[in-house]
Amino acid sequence: MKQQKVKEKKEQTPEAKMQRRVLTVLFFGVLMGALDIAIVGPALSAIGESFNVDERGLAWVFTMYVLFSLICSLIMGKLSDRYGRRNIFLMNIAIFGVGSLVVALSPNLAVMLVGRALQGGAAGGIFPVASAIIGDIFPAERRGRALGLIGAVFGIAFIIGPIIGGVLLLAGWHWLFLINIPISAIVFWYGLKTLPVLSTGVKSGRFDISGTIFLAIWITGLTVGVSQIDAKDLIGSLGTPSVWIFLLVALVGLPFFFFAERRALDPVMPPQLTASRQLILAGILGAGIGLGEVATVFLPPLAVKAFGVTESVASFLMLPLVMAMAFASPLTGRMLDKFGSKAVLVVGNLIATVGFALLIVAGQTMWGYILANIIIGLGMGAVLGSPLRYIMLAEAPLKFRASAQGLITVYTGIGQMLGSALVGAVASSHGGVDGYMLAFLSVGVLSAVMVVIALGLKGRHIEHGTTEKVSEESELVRS
Repeated sequence: MKQQKVKEKKEQTPEAKMQRRVLTVLFFGVLMGALDIAIVGPALSAIGESFNVDERGLAWVFTMYVLFSLICSLIMGKLSDRYGRRNIFLMNIAIFGVGSLVVALSPNLAVMLVGRALQGGAAGGIFPVASAIIGDIFPAERRGRALGLIGAVFGIAFIIGPIIGGVLLLAGWHWLFLINIPISAIVFWYGLKTLPVLSTGVKSGRFDISGTIFLAIWITGLTVGVSQIDAKDLIGSLGTPSVWIFLLVALVGLPFFFFAERRALDPVMPPQLTASRQLILAGILGAGIGLGEVATVFLPPLAVKAFGVTESVASFLMLPLVMAMAFASPLTGRMLDKFGSKAVLVVGNLIATVGFALLIVAGQTMWGYILANIIIGLGMGAVLGSPLRYIMLAEAPLKFRASAQGLITVYTGIGQMLGSALVGAVASSHGGVDGYMLAFLSVGVLSAVMVVIALGLKGRHIEHGTTEKVSEESELVRS
């Protein structure tokens, strides 16, 4: 009873109230970006008819969003480290609203892709900067649950997104994007009133323009090249100019990017973010977990092949997985605060491994398929997002905190891109149910490898630069 009263008293302090208000702003800012991914799918056919474009042209609606999201995650993180979290977060909210307006009013596909680039770039900045804000204002013992709540946004978005999209489509596909404008305006206004001004801006030399250019070249080459790969003919498609030219650009651009970063006074990807064993392990885990996550995209095609259901029914069968992810993410946040990131990542990857194993053994029966979806969802919900961001908040220097969050986004995004091509290629190599089972066997083995890698993490992460953090947080000013 006494502990309960102490807890209630803490939750009523001005600091706790401020943290709740800030978390509300961050939650709805991230939800806005996540919903935009989830609700676009149902509108693609209507957009194609409106602009008279085929499926290859419509694929750029997703590709442009992903491309600029990856490019801007590091750039926006660096801008946040230089000019402060509040300014850059609000700037991204505003850009997202402008991009939504451009998409909604676009007269052709070209203009729409410009709007999607603005949306993707802004979304790429919202989540890393939001995570950095959590690191700035939440004490280490409560940081995990805040990150877990933000991470749950993506599961929530993929549950309600298709429903919202279906309703708005009744009024026309433009409304899927017009709805973002009042939402972004409200989030911007509330954020302007609520987000604290924390003196985190560190400017050492001019902004890293050359590093930014080579980063954009490298990620563009990789994203466009991988997106053009035909999963049914992996080897053959690698020989087509639309694939190998862009992959060559990525291969050549990467060393130039690292060379530019070594020479820059304030690099967009500071070398300190790859200087410790823990940060390197977090990057490897991010790429591996991203690959495992994208493998779930192939669960509906497996259901179509195994059970003879329609594509719409197969998509509906994904609901247990998505709900499990939405349930596991906030629970994981609490476990992070109690047990640390190592325990969460080991257990989460182990659960995902069990889920993929069950899918292989019993995935051709409906009960086995649904149960495997639930277990995989619980595992993925545990490992995605919050544990890796938790590590970066603790291990990265305070002055590079948002850059570190952006880098985790890049690691995960690269894993997702490569996973989409590789898992698709494995599934297509044998055809039918057997091909999908072989693909999920590969992903299950990868999840088991992630368990072993996670064992190399620290049991507990002592935050980098604690003294520096205390002195800077003393400068917290309510706007």
